[in-house]
Amino acid sequence: MTSSDAEFEKLISDAGEWAAQDPDPVTAAALSELAGLASNGVAAARQQLEDSFSGTLQFGTAGLRAALGPGPNRMNRVVVRRAAAGLAAFLKDAVEAAAPGTRPRAVVGYDARHNSDVFARESAAIFTAAGIETFLMPSALPTPLLAYAVRSLDCDGGVMVTASHNPPQDNGYKVYLGGRAVEESGRGSQIVAPYDSQIAASIEAVGPLDSIQLAESGWTELPASITGEYEAAMAGLADVENFPARQLKIVLTPMHGVGGETAVSVLNAAGFTDVSLVEEQAEPDPDFPTVSFPNPEEPGALDLALAAAARLGADIVLANDPDADRAAVAAQDPDTGAWRMLRGDEVGALLGAHVVARHAADVRQGDSTRGVFANSIVSSRLLSRIAAAASFAHEETLTGFKWISRVPGLVYGYEEALGYCVAPELVRDKDGISASLLIAELAAAAKAEGKTIFDTLDEIYLVHGLHASDQLSIRVADLGLLDAMMNRLRADPPESFGGSAIETFVDLAQGSEQLPPTDGLLYLTKDLSRVIIRPSGTEPKLKCYLEVIKSVGSAAELAETRHAARTTLDHILADVREALGL
Repeated sequence: MTSSDAEFEKLISDAGEWAAQDPDPVTAAALSELAGLASNGVAAARQQLEDSFSGTLQFGTAGLRAALGPGPNRMNRVVVRRAAAGLAAFLKDAVEAAAPGTRPRAVVGYDARHNSDVFARESAAIFTAAGIETFLMPSALPTPLLAYAVRSLDCDGGVMVTASHNPPQDNGYKVYLGGRAVEESGRGSQIVAPYDSQIAASIEAVGPLDSIQLAESGWTELPASITGEYEAAMAGLADVENFPARQLKIVLTPMHGVGGETAVSVLNAAGFTDVSLVEEQAEPDPDFPTVSFPNPEEPGALDLALAAAARLGADIVLANDPDADRAAVAAQDPDTGAWRMLRGDEVGALLGAHVVARHAADVRQGDSTRGVFANSIVSSRLLSRIAAAASFAHEETLTGFKWISRVPGLVYGYEEALGYCVAPELVRDKDGISASLLIAELAAAAKAEGKTIFDTLDEIYLVHGLHASDQLSIRVADLGLLDAMMNRLRADPPESFGGSAIETFVDLAQGSEQLPPTDGLLYLTKDLSRVIIRPSGTEPKLKCYLEVIKSVGSAAELAETRHAARTTLDHILADVREALGL
């Protein structure tokens, strides 16, 4: 017998053992069928089986996320049971160390993806059996509502079963810590190191699957009023006294996700009553039938919403991703007459300027308290200029809201990937619903003055310079290619981008006083153009972030300046491709 034959026999044996212990008859049957096809020489079946058993799905700062299916390298009831048992052990140890003799508390939420409700209920049953006081969300609801519940219920841990805007075949397991399990700055936030490795170690230490106990009852299914509490808290963010305009025609799409009803309720309660849902995408549907990839950033994802906006004569389009933690904005560009989606950095700047304007109104009423603005290092530098001009502190963080939300004194944070945190005291994470409310408020204020949000953006550029950004994403089949491309850049660094010499080079893997180490490279050129290149933390992609800054003397120069910025970005894109050997 060759080594290849022995490996295949072991693979078939492992598959048989997994199918025998799998509590889900659907995945057990699928695995048995796959093993049979592989044994009969079907190459595709063997490849799929090998991938399903190529390793164990690793728990990290993003929790777990993968395609649904049988095997240790997929999302399924076996993997989730082990994750829940490991997390329960971690929470018990953490709370016992912080407050001996007290019982941990946890809340579990879920979206409308395939098996999300099953994974959530089994997690609640495992937490309860482990002695944790457990709350289960009443239905499929947005991720921000779970993040809100972790803080409002004073829980030590929270789990959201979601794969956010991933393809339909995926699901995930996102973990939050709170209460006594983490220091104050991280209460209600997603996990960071070292908690990820500590939880992973607890999962690794879980015994055989049949040793994991599931309670038949004993957890508390939260009443629907938890949704009403969240909606009231978010609607309460509206500043009707200082920004009373509410005449705004909104088209909203939840992208087949769970945010539609909640978002409409919040907008209505805040006075925005002219809200039309995109009918074809209004109801939760785990198959996402009208979009190939349920992410507002993807080409074509907003086509139905833009068509509805044009048909209805809307002022603005708001889009949430399927778990509603992100928000996208589209409007009719007065320069071209065409509808277009704003980049995350554009919305980030608009919201930052609006938060400043709201604060200025508070100052006039005697409240001069200032806080901190923050954004991820790959996001635009424009927010730092807006903050400085208004005497707000500003911090840059690593990519991800697990970092942004931990900034002490945070009042507003964002990242270019459509994530915005406008109420960190309520939701210490990105929240596409509360962000949509403030976007509507600033858009209505602009409309009341006879302007569009593009006019507001131009006003920001006239003060702080035109900041133009772009991205290059390179998807790979082999993760080893990401290392090869990063190593190529380190070994043979470029000398210029867009015709401007590189003056500053930072290998982010070295870390600094301001930032922990992360795999990434930052280049700053003489003309202040910036390029950051890093592997994605959630997908097999290399991501390149580009930004150029051009000063603008007057409104009459804006069109010419925009063209010059676009030309520079195109030259930088070409140089980045060449540096990567593409």
